[in-house]
Amino acid sequence: MVLYGTDNLEQRSQAYDLLAIAAKEHWGFSSLPTLVRSPTGKPAFASFPGREFNLSHSGTLALCALDGSPVGVDIQTVKSWRPSLPHRVCSQAEVDWLDSQTDFWRSFTALWALKESRVKQSGLGLREAISAISVPLPRHGQGLYAHEGLWFRLYFGPGWVGAVCALSIPPARIRWRPLPPTLSPSRKEAADHAF
Repeated sequence: MVLYGTDNLEQRSQAYDLLAIAAKEHWGFSSLPTLVRSPTGKPAFASFPGREFNLSHSGTLALCALDGSPVGVDIQTVKSWRPSLPHRVCSQAEVDWLDSQTDFWRSFTALWALKESRVKQSGLGLREAISAISVPLPRHGQGLYAHEGLWFRLYFGPGWVGAVCALSIPPARIRWRPLPPTLSPSRKEAADHAF
């Protein structure tokens, strides 16, 4: 498994540019294969079974995981949410854990990213209450967790938290790649007329 990231996303659609970079570097794809969606909405390559990927984006950040088996990834910017949200989406054990943390919202964001990555790894979509989605409780100084037959890893950066859920052990490091700048509609039109 490999994990790619970028921190210069200008548009959501650029997450697929990160996927193209990752697929070229890791699998040698000269261009991004045709994408399809499963009945539950998880994207996949139409002609390459066994080449699994998952994408996530938040603000200017994006993560892309590639693996030979189903994988889920999530990245979230850390922010203050509505105070009632943790009680709606966390189990009582998770709420108790959150209450013991020194940085409540960063810790909540880590739980949220873990839950999102697990749902995305399954490919089944959200079929139960978010509070019922079982994920490991993060421990200080530890990023890798085995939980219910799955591997989880947390990643932390300035103002963000990322998570991966997979059948194989997620890598310790993210391969950061810059994306080419997008062209505004007027700049794109000028560039198209230049040739």
